[in-house]
Formats: sequence, structure tokens, C-alpha cells
Amino acid sequence: MAHIASSKSGPAEPSTAEANKALILSGYEAFKRGNIQGVFGLFAEDILWHVPGRGPLSGDYRGHGEVLGFFERFMVLSDGTFRIQIDDVLAKGDQVVVLCGHRAQRGGRSWSSPQVEVWTVKDKRATVFWQYQGDQQAEDEFWSTPV
Repeated sequence: MAHIASSKSGPAEPSTAEANKALILSGYEAFKRGNIQGVFGLFAEDILWHVPGRGPLSGDYRGHGEVLGFFERFMVLSDGTFRIQIDDVLAKGDQVVVLCGHRAQRGGRSWSSPQVEVWTVKDKRATVFWQYQGDQQAEDEFWSTPV
């Protein structure tokens, strides 16, 4: 009986796309647990965070300090009610696409919206976050309306 040896000595290394997907998913899990330090541990120091629209949260945030300020702002505006529901995650190369839903409450009003969040990962760190909102006008109005 012939013995066929495998050239692989152990489990296969995950592909770059799979590793990047796992990295981004670990960030969402950390956020869900309230571990903001864990979230920022996945971000490059000079991360670019883009939120479209004309509302009070819209804009480009660069680096940990500005992105942290953005996180603090939406948590204050939502009185800590902001949540994310992951529906699906797609990855190819250095790009990770997260299909998700956001929801929050402000001043007795509830809001929810589908979102597409596109991440770029380089050297095992998230370098770019680009958000696409399901209903831009409704989102801008929700975050802009005085409570």
C-alpha cells in the first residue's frame, strides 16, 4: 500500500480576505460588548472614517481622536441606545463589506435604517471606513431634530 504525504503540515492559513473579515467582525463584537478600547485596537492610527450626509454626524473623521469624538457624539445623541445588527459580511482582498442595520432612539422617537459599511484593511488594521446609508434624508433628520 502506497503512502501519500501531504505537503501541508497543519491547518491551512486563512486567506487575506478571511482574515480581514474576522478582524472586522471582531470589531463589531467588541463594540457590541462596549469594549471601545478593543475596537480602536483594530484601527490604524490614521484611519479615515466617512459618514455621508448633511446631519450633525456627517463628515470625514481622521485618526483615533476624531473617530472617538464621533463615537461619543452619536452615543450622547442617542442616549446610549445606538445598536448595530449585522446581516451579512462579504470580503475580497483588502475590502470587507458589512450589510447591517442601525437603530437608535432620541427624544421618544425611534429610527432604524439599512446600511452598507465598506472597510479597507491593510497590515491587519482597518485604514478606511466608508458608510452608505439606506435613507440619507431620514437619517439626517433623525440626528438633527432637537429633543
